[in-house]
Amino acid sequence: MGRRHVPLFVVFALLGCGFALAAPNPDLADERRAVAEAKRQSALATARARSLQQRATGERDAAAKTDAEAAAAAARAQAAEADVAAADGRIAIVAALQARQRARLAAREAPIARLTAALQTMARRPPALAFVQPGSAADLVHVRMLLGSLLPVVRARSGGLRAEVAAGRRLRLAADRAAADRRAGHARIAAEQRTLARLADEHRLRARTLASGAMLEQDRAMALGEEARDLVDLMRRIEDDGLVRRRLEALPAPLPRPAQPGAAPLPAAVAAPPAAPGRPAYRLPVVGRLVTGLGDLSAGGVRSRGLSFATRPGAQVVAPAAGHVVYAGRYRGFDAILIIDHGGGWMTLLANLATLRAAVGDDLVAGAPVGRAGGGQALVTVELRRDGEPVDIAPLVSGG
Repeated sequence: MGRRHVPLFVVFALLGCGFALAAPNPDLADERRAVAEAKRQSALATARARSLQQRATGERDAAAKTDAEAAAAAARAQAAEADVAAADGRIAIVAALQARQRARLAAREAPIARLTAALQTMARRPPALAFVQPGSAADLVHVRMLLGSLLPVVRARSGGLRAEVAAGRRLRLAADRAAADRRAGHARIAAEQRTLARLADEHRLRARTLASGAMLEQDRAMALGEEARDLVDLMRRIEDDGLVRRRLEALPAPLPRPAQPGAAPLPAAVAAPPAAPGRPAYRLPVVGRLVTGLGDLSAGGVRSRGLSFATRPGAQVVAPAAGHVVYAGRYRGFDAILIIDHGGGWMTLLANLATLRAAVGDDLVAGAPVGRAGGGQALVTVELRRDGEPVDIAPLVSGG
């Protein structure tokens, strides 16, 4: 008779507490890879900044010193941007782990609630009732036996909950540290932007004496831009213009007037243009995530001639290699673009810049700040060409 009165809700509550399963850990491999890549870019940019700052300290020429200081400040800004990206990735990982922990705790909450309700019901039954109600004494014995067998499971579960609470505390601390690193990164970016603005003012003051030559180059670049049908044609015209300029520079100097007519020597043969230098030391111009590779097809069916990077809003863009600016400005359907002549037929196109710091006629050192990316979903494109043909940048980039 007693078995008919066994409080089955107690049994099910205890069994439910014992069989609640923990959900598997989330797959955060992509986020962890992104954080590792951001840390790698930060380390590379920090090393570049240290090297450029040492060069600036040793420079005696004021112009070269300012250029090296600007490149060092740009590298420090890129390192800070990479640190912000790493902090964002860590915050995303912690948020995912916290969400999964909340799901685990919610899954365990229901059986624990049932167990608590059952124990409260048992506690409200007077002990004397066990001797009056038929079967209640046997029920009590069975429940005590069941409690004794499941007590280790309950203890294990309570230990697991304590571990979850400790893990939640660690996750909150990790989130706080990542948020603090993110704020520090933004503060460093702002500080380096102020440094770059100061150095840009010094550069403009120094460049006023060279304004006439720069205006001639700017006028020629604007004329080429107006004549070109599209961006590819603009690159071709600028490359042709550079080839003509190099040939003119290779011509011998004019001969002095002879003392006697007819005594002038025969002109020497026109010297061939100097041998093209090897490939330039190259680096990526921006910190970001690669979204389009060389040869990839766009949604419109156009094949990419370079690399496109998704960056944080206002990301610092630098010169990927030393060179001479031959075009700088907005061009038709693009935001601001910059074309750098590295010599020897090597040219770089940087497209979709929101602001430009470099101007036509500027001679740039590798890593010199040239502009900034736009806001929102910023996308910066870089194309490298040699003698008019697209070149894969990846093999040239070694160590960032």
